[in-house]
Amino acid sequence: MNREAGHSLVANEAHGVLRATRGLLLCGVVVALVGCATRSADRAPSSPPDLSKVPDAVPRVEPIRPGGPNKPYQVMGRSYQPFTEDIPFSERGIASWYGTAFHGKRTAMGEVYDMYAMTAAHPTMPLPSYARVRNPANGREVVVRVNDRGPFHPGRVIDLSYAAAQKLDVRGVSPVELQRLTSDDIRRGPPGPMRPESDGRVEAQNLATEQQ
Repeated sequence: MNREAGHSLVANEAHGVLRATRGLLLCGVVVALVGCATRSADRAPSSPPDLSKVPDAVPRVEPIRPGGPNKPYQVMGRSYQPFTEDIPFSERGIASWYGTAFHGKRTAMGEVYDMYAMTAAHPTMPLPSYARVRNPANGREVVVRVNDRGPFHPGRVIDLSYAAAQKLDVRGVSPVELQRLTSDDIRRGPPGPMRPESDGRVEAQNLATEQQ
């Protein structure tokens, strides 16, 4: 689901946490975290358009700015240290998605979330980033622009837009593989299909530690 100076900067940085808090407060859980731990406050659109023709995000080289959405932060007693280097890495884990509850709201980067665009949220990937996401159950792949923070549910590695989830056939939650595209990857042009097994890239883990 996530800047500029002054109060605007603070408000946008806080949105990533507030996104999840809305869903959990509706469940009676009074904690501040981002809302991928529950789907009760979120849902799919009642009459979605045909998303089969929605193109993947088109990767372009974008600067990774220090601070803002790339500053260390805490959610649910865990500290997260976003990467600020343009490095390749891959992850395997569970993907979830977010839809109508956050459509039109601000992401951690201050951009407007569009559930019909090919975007995603990641806890520690530099913002903005581009990533290939593969559903190993059916071999489908998409390219998304990562412009938000989350998910924060254990085992989940990425929170997809509704459109990206539909194109991957992610219903609810589903195992996925993801690879971040570096600036060099982007300059080389469109990537080939992801390999089902590790391709030798650094296997990255979310830099989260329990607060004592």
